[in-house]
Amino acid sequence: MVSEDHCVYVKKTNVGIMFLTLYIDDILLARTDLEMINATKRWLSSVFKMKDMGEARYVLGVENQRLS
Repeated sequence: MVSEDHCVYVKKTNVGIMFLTLYIDDILLARTDLEMINATKRWLSSVFKMKDMGEARYVLGVENQRLS
C-alpha cells in the first residue's frame, strides 16, 4: 500500500511492478505483464464476487491508451 494513498496498492517482483487502485467499488489493475494481471483477476474472483469489465478506456473522466 502506498502510505500517502490508502486506495493504491503496489506489488513489486523481480519481473516488474503492478498497481491496484480502488475507487468506491471499482478496481483498476495496471502492469506491463498481462499474465500477472490475469492471475490477480483469477484470485480476486475466487475470493470476491466480481465482474471483469475489460480494459479501461476512461478512468475518472481521463482517457487511457495502451502503449505497445
